[in-house]
Amino acid sequence: MRAVPPLTPLSMLSTWTLDVPVLVVLAACATGYALGVARYSRGGRRWPVRRTRFFLGFLLSVVLVTMSFIGPYGTVLFWPRAVQTVILLMVTPLLLALSAPFTLTLETVAPRTRALLGRIGRGAPARALTFPLVITVVLIAPTFLLYLTPLFELSLRSTAVHELCMLMLVLAGFGYFWTRVRVDPTPRADSHAVSLWISVLEVVADGVLGLVIWLGPLLAHDYYQALDRQWGPDERLDQSISAGILWIGGDVAGLPFLGVMMTRWRAEDDKRAEEIDRELDEDSPDRDDGMQDGLWWENDPVLAERFRRH
Repeated sequence: MRAVPPLTPLSMLSTWTLDVPVLVVLAACATGYALGVARYSRGGRRWPVRRTRFFLGFLLSVVLVTMSFIGPYGTVLFWPRAVQTVILLMVTPLLLALSAPFTLTLETVAPRTRALLGRIGRGAPARALTFPLVITVVLIAPTFLLYLTPLFELSLRSTAVHELCMLMLVLAGFGYFWTRVRVDPTPRADSHAVSLWISVLEVVADGVLGLVIWLGPLLAHDYYQALDRQWGPDERLDQSISAGILWIGGDVAGLPFLGVMMTRWRAEDDKRAEEIDRELDEDSPDRDDGMQDGLWWENDPVLAERFRRH
């Protein structure tokens, strides 16, 4: 492994590397999204600008955690790898979910393909995989699997394994945010209260993982010891900092999602209230439509029958 100079504020700003596999994947995603927006706009429609901005944020977040100093220094220090984990699990997928990639796809494919995708999305397997308990496990399990098994040290030694671990984090986070934010069509329409409960469980899981890493044995000790790093925090302090990032950083990174959820929850409540008001106005006894005579309850079939019995 190439020697990495000491980490300083200057090196944080000046250290940039090219991660070719990640760059290829991002280029493919950007090309597909751009083509989709162009095809969507051909019919005189306009794809929401905010969705495109969220997608650009998704791309930028991946670039920052893989090609800035976090990438190379993540192989010699624990805490940059923890920062990378939090962003790829909690920030990057949220931005991707808010960019509505499924909606863009459904709006730009052929009708037959759209119908096929719709059947798959409404099918029993999709509904089972997006069940709240399953989604909770999918969100929480990756970090435990990564840090409490030999997979962590293997990801430090193998670039290919590390790339797969990053992909696992993004997919797990996207599966959660896609089904909870519901900007795109989803197989299920669970209450937003379910999302809040899952968020509580995620906070508890972050705390448990943080405590285990903070108080537990040194992770990947043989790997870090072989580096013989002469600068920066020692292994124990480095691991303690990482535990705090995974614990507190994960909760802080989840705050934007809670803000989105509360906004959408309030919007749905307002919409439902408007529907109820409209229904009440339509059934109001004060309507002068010539169709109601007498007292309002005499025109209600249930109440009228009850009063006739009495």
